[in-house]
Order: sequence, then structure tokens, then C-alpha cells
Amino acid sequence: MDMSVGLYLLGAFLFLICFSIPIAVAIALSSLAIMYTILPGDIAFMTAGQKLITGIDSFSLLAIPFFILAGNIMNRGGIATRLVDFAKIVVGRLPGALSHVNVLANMLFGSVSGSAVAAAAAVGKTLEPELEKEGYDKSFSTAVNAASCPAGLLIPPSNSLIVFSVVSGGTSIAALFIAGYVPGILMGLSCMLVAYLIARKKGYSSKGEALTSKQKFAITLRALPSLGLVIVVIGGIIGGIFTATEGACIAVLYSFALALCYRNLNISTLRTICVETAEITGIMLFLIGASTIMSWAMAFTGLPNMISDWMLSVSDNPIIIFIMMNLILLVVGMFMDLTPAVLIFTPIFMPIATHLGMHPIHFAMMMIFNLCIGIATPPVGTALFVSCSVSGAKIENVIKSILPFCAVLIATLMMITFIPELSLALPRLFGLIQ
Repeated sequence: MDMSVGLYLLGAFLFLICFSIPIAVAIALSSLAIMYTILPGDIAFMTAGQKLITGIDSFSLLAIPFFILAGNIMNRGGIATRLVDFAKIVVGRLPGALSHVNVLANMLFGSVSGSAVAAAAAVGKTLEPELEKEGYDKSFSTAVNAASCPAGLLIPPSNSLIVFSVVSGGTSIAALFIAGYVPGILMGLSCMLVAYLIARKKGYSSKGEALTSKQKFAITLRALPSLGLVIVVIGGIIGGIFTATEGACIAVLYSFALALCYRNLNISTLRTICVETAEITGIMLFLIGASTIMSWAMAFTGLPNMISDWMLSVSDNPIIIFIMMNLILLVVGMFMDLTPAVLIFTPIFMPIATHLGMHPIHFAMMMIFNLCIGIATPPVGTALFVSCSVSGAKIENVIKSILPFCAVLIATLMMITFIPELSLALPRLFGLIQ
């Protein structure tokens, strides 16, 4: 097979993206067009249809709509306020206290909701009045929110890790989940370090009243049920009590019961939650199915092998190759959302990484951490735009403020890339990998 056909495939995809065609549609159309040129028409359409269906015919993927539903229930169930109050207890007396509260609340809320955008919106709306009252620069506080909200995509339960498990050929979801804790926490700590240094320079300090032990205890009790979701779901998955899909169903029941107890759920809200869940699920599953067509087309045209040969011809030094991968993914993340990037580039880069001795779990952490940075960077950074819309800050000012965060996050990415045990120590401790 002439591998130039593979380049035409990528060219057709980029051409459609330039004309603002939705990514899932661009993936499907470009793949179908290339298949039509190398196969008889009836076989091309039949193969594309089969791959579209088989791509989403996975028990593991059932976890995604249930985690989305649980996250949507929590978004509207009064969870954010309780987690923000709890975060104030933990980091509320540091310089730039509210910025640290923002980071920690994003980590907590992102982990229970599984959505960076939801965390940016919910936590941003909750904290914005207080940040403005205490005189924080709007572009700085917006940058903190945008840079830290993707941490929840690494801290389980994470739909991104489930997608990676499916597209990588069945990497253990339990191992991916437990491996995500250290990189996710490091992402949050990196943001807190930058926020601390900037807060000291600008003289931001906490102006709130010190809480009594009784108040701290009461706030912790209010937050514990929300935090309990992670313990119940992740503990059950890692302990082998239930699968990730069954854990997602339990997450729905848990979050629904919690929202009822908080009395923040009614019939109208529930209807909206179900509609939003169906819309997001439909988009994600079509995207996964379309990406399966592209993966087959790429494999058929030999594109992954061509890219692998090209990269290895540049250097056979793993350090150079991993830096090249990270640079490519950083650029990709600036223009493409995390899920389609994982679906498209995992089949290309993972064989190269494993050939050079990188464990699939380690590769997953490197890749998703990398693409999380893209969520907070222009021109397509969804978390950046959501954070700006919540705070009302001008995006050009926020871009200047977010650059130090991006620099430190890239440095942390290098640590994740070249220190495998940051990703592999916990899965090994729990006996999930050798």
C-alpha cells in the first residue's frame, strides 16, 4: 500500500477542520473518502458502517454515559459549594488563599464530576464574587481556574482514561484510574506553586475570618458525602468488587441520592440533566465510532508505520523520541479537544512508545497530562473560554497570565515523561500491574 494515501487521509481531515466541520464528521468523511479511493465503493461503505458500529460495541464504553449522568447530577446538586468550603479549610490561610482554594476545589470537583469544563464553570461561579471582593486581579484568578480545572481529567473517575483503555486495546481501567492520582495531584500542586509565587509578589492574602474548630468540623461533615463518591466507586473498582461500568451505575445512584438529600433536584432539573447527558453521550459515541473508522483506514494505509519509521529515523534515543511526541501532542492539544486527540494519536504513538520500553499506563499518563494542558490554551482551549465567560475577563489578558502556569505544567509533564514511577508506583503497589 502506497503510504502517501495515509498523508492524503490526514490532509483531508485537516482540510475539513479548517472549514469548521465538526471533528467527528471530519474524521468520518475524510476516512470514508480515502477508503473509497482504495476499495470498491460497496466494500468501502460496508466496512465503514461495520467499524462505526463495532467501535462502540464495548461493555467498557457503557461507563461513559453513566459517569456523564453522575457528573451532571452533581453539577446541579449543590456539590460545588460544599467542596469549595472544604477547600478553604485545607488551604485557606496561605498567601493567595482563594487561588489555592480554586485549585483544590477544581481537583475535588473535577474528580467527582469527571469534567474539566464543569469544574471550571461550577467552581468559577462559586468563587468569582469572593475573588472580586478581596481584590484579586481578574485575569490572574481566571488563569488559575483555567489551568487547574483539567486536573480532574486525570484524577478518577475519568472518561478520558476509559476512552484510552478502549482505543489502546483493553488497558486495565482499574490500573489507569489508580495511576492517575499522582499526575493529577502534581498538576494541581504545580498550579498552586505558581499561584503562591504570584500571590506573594502581588500581596494577595486572606481577608476572611478564621474558622473555629467547630465550624471546620461542620464544613468537613457537609463535604464528606460528596468526597465519598470517589472512595466508593474507585475503591470498588480497584478492589475488584465491581467493574468500571458497574461503578459508573453506582455513581449515578450515589449522586442521585445525594442530590435528593440536598434538595437541589426537581422534575424540571432532572429532565434537563437527562437531555444534556443524552446529547453529550451521543456526541462522544459518534466520535469514538468515527475514530474507529479512521484508525482502520490509517492501519490499512500504513500511516502509523510510516510515522514510526520517520521518528525512529530521526533518532533511536528514547529521550529524543519522547520529547518529539510531547511537542507534537502539545501543538495538537492547542487545536483539538482531548477525546478526539486520544482516539486519533494513541494508535500512532503508543506502538512507538512501547517499542522503546514505555509501559502503556505510563504512556497514557504522559499523553493525557499533555493534552490536558491544551484544554487551557488558545485557540481551542475550552476550559480557557469557559473560565473567561464565567469571570468576564478579556481572553487576551488571561493568555498573558496563564503563560507561567503553562511553563510549570510543561516542566511537570517532563517529570511525568521521564520518571516512570510517578505513574506506575501506585498500580504496582495495588498489584494491578507487574
